[in-house]
Amino acid sequence: MQNKRYDNRGKRNPNRNGATHPKDPNYVRPKKALGQHFLTDMGVARSIAEAMSSGGRVLEVGCGTGVLTQFLLQRTDIETWGAEVDGESVDYLHIHYPAFTPRLIYGDFLNLPLGEMFPDGLKVIGNFPYNISSQIFFKVLDYKDLIPEVVGMVQREVALRIASPAGNRDYGILSVLMQAWYDIEYLFTVHENVFNPPPKVKSAVVRMTRNSVKELGCNEELFVKVVKASFSQRRKMLKTPLRAIFGDFGGEEHHFFSLRAEALSVADYIELTNWVESHIG
Repeated sequence: MQNKRYDNRGKRNPNRNGATHPKDPNYVRPKKALGQHFLTDMGVARSIAEAMSSGGRVLEVGCGTGVLTQFLLQRTDIETWGAEVDGESVDYLHIHYPAFTPRLIYGDFLNLPLGEMFPDGLKVIGNFPYNISSQIFFKVLDYKDLIPEVVGMVQREVALRIASPAGNRDYGILSVLMQAWYDIEYLFTVHENVFNPPPKVKSAVVRMTRNSVKELGCNEELFVKVVKASFSQRRKMLKTPLRAIFGDFGGEEHHFFSLRAEALSVADYIELTNWVESHIG
C-alpha cells in the first residue's frame, strides 16, 4: 500500500500563533477555511475512540493535533491510519507521534482512492470538519461495500438529519440515502465549550453500521435522483417536484403523490423509484 508522506523540507516559518516548531503546542492553529474546531476534552475523545468496534483498519479523517488519534493508537485491536490535509497538523503529528508516521496520509480524504488504498476495507472515524461533513458521508456511500462502520462527530443538526426517521422534520436526502445502506445510532451530544475555537452550534457523535442490504431492488442511480427531486420542494406534495424533474408521467399519478417528501420511508422510495422508471421514456 502506497502512502503519500508529508515532507516539510526543513521549513520552520512562524505561524500566526508565533510558533516556529511543531514541538510547540501552539504550532497548529485552527483554520476557518478548513472548518477546524479542535476537540480539547480528553473524555469525549476517549468515548469516540471506544465507540468504534474491534478489528480491521480504521482511518481517522482530520487528525488535527492527535487528541482522538492518541486514544485510537492505544487500542491494540485495530490498525489506525490517518488522513490530514493541513500541513501544520501533519508536521505536528510527525513530531509527537513518530510511530504513526508511516500510516499518516497527507491529503484530502475526499480525493483519496479508497478502493486502491484499502482494497480489504476500512472503517472511518473522526471529528469531521464542519464544512465537509455531508461530503464525507456521500464519499462513504460511494465506498459502502468497503466501509462497514463509521463513527463521526458532526454538527448536531447533521447528526439528527442522518438518524431521523421518516415523518420527522429533520428527515431529508441524507437520511434516506444513508439509512438505505446503514443502521444509524445517535450516540451523544457534545457541547460547544470542549472545542478550540468553540463552534456556534452543538455537535453530536453518530455511529453508522453497514446493514445487510446488497441491492435496493431498484435502479440505484434513479433512486438517488428520485430522492433528491422529492426533497427539492419539500413543502409541496410530491407530484409537484417529481413532475418538474421527470415530466407528467403520461398523466398518471402514484398514490404517494399526495404526500410530502418526509413522509416516505426508504422502502417507499424504492417503490416510488420503480414506479417512476416504468412511467418515464
